[in-house]
Amino acid sequence: MAIAASLQAFDAQAQVKSPAAALSAVQKAEATTTNPKQSGKPATWIKYGNALLDAYDAPVGNVWIGMSRQEFDLLGGETPSSEEVVTLGGRQMSKLAFETKNIYFNENGLLEIIEVTAPVVENVLDKAYEAFKKAAELDANGKKTKDIVNGLTSVAKKFSDDAYTAYSFGDYELSSKLFENAAVASGEQPLGQVDTNAIYNAGFTAWTAGQLDRAKSFYESCLSYGYYGEDGEVYSKLADIATKEGDNNAGKDYLEKGFAMFPQSQSILVGLINYYVTSGEDTDRLFELLDEAKKNEPNNASLYYVEGNIHDQLGDGDAALAAYRKCAEIDPNYAFGYIGEGVYFYDLAVDLQNQASTEMDDAKYTALMGEFETALKSCIAPFEKAFEMSSDPEIKASIAEYLKNASFRFRTEGPEYQEMYDKYANYNPAN
Repeated sequence: MAIAASLQAFDAQAQVKSPAAALSAVQKAEATTTNPKQSGKPATWIKYGNALLDAYDAPVGNVWIGMSRQEFDLLGGETPSSEEVVTLGGRQMSKLAFETKNIYFNENGLLEIIEVTAPVVENVLDKAYEAFKKAAELDANGKKTKDIVNGLTSVAKKFSDDAYTAYSFGDYELSSKLFENAAVASGEQPLGQVDTNAIYNAGFTAWTAGQLDRAKSFYESCLSYGYYGEDGEVYSKLADIATKEGDNNAGKDYLEKGFAMFPQSQSILVGLINYYVTSGEDTDRLFELLDEAKKNEPNNASLYYVEGNIHDQLGDGDAALAAYRKCAEIDPNYAFGYIGEGVYFYDLAVDLQNQASTEMDDAKYTALMGEFETALKSCIAPFEKAFEMSSDPEIKASIAEYLKNASFRFRTEGPEYQEMYDKYANYNPAN
């Protein structure tokens, strides 16, 4: 199935024009748009728009996103002028340079970024968008709707592709503008689609670039379309913007609205905890919000996990443990209650060990080390239960790391701890 898909991608790319041929086609189509007898026809502008899209593709040649290095070596048909390993966003990639482009293969050997260095036409997508927009204005009877929709769809996708490329290179301002262009092209009639993903990304990249007013406008647009991002992230970002602008009350309002809809969201929860802790307001409000969520979903064990996290961060260990253990009563198959309990005891053990390391009194040191070992042993049972229950390889790997560290301390006390250490030290999520 993968080979078939790759060959189809190659067949589609095989029709890409050379840069010279693409430029010639653009010039001819552009000349037609200035002809008084042709300029009033939608077909003239559609042809010009398609020529511009061909010009966009020409420098790319016969490569595509997702292409494997093996496919490139077999089908690419080009020899790079240079090849080097570069670091982008903390990741190592293989960069291959050509006359009109640079391409980047990721750590898995897949083509992830295509960077055009010699475009056939400057601002080609802006011009293509205007061409299809003009065609739509002239197509009063709607006979060319399908061609115009196809053109706008292609323009929007290419704007989005360029936005991801700009983001990969750390140019967040440009990325935000390109995501905005993608959303505008999608919304243009007769296509008329609201691309909430592009709108969100335009906001996120603006937020990353520190353009808070711009980010706020896109995030508010997301809310108007009923799009909240993963786990209500739109509310978290709007709260962050409000706080940075000095409006803490607005930030709290965003967080509370978000929490009402997404009570399991860690970013919203952490934001609320930080607000109530730093503002000095009554933290009981946190539990009031949580109780409201429980009324709506009384059998949702994750709400008790959230409650445990709140108590833990507020320093109430007994209440945290009670909440984590309540998870199993609500849903015996819910692993995170056990994970929460394990992390609580593990973190407690680390704190006790740190206290002991600075204690000069021998008796107090001995007492602290005794409490340390008790806490460390207490994390093992819930962690093992969570390990057995979890199916996610990454979660199991994280739990295994905790268990490896805990059992290492006690491996000389008995063979069971040595066996435990060997089991989790050798755990491989790939197996």
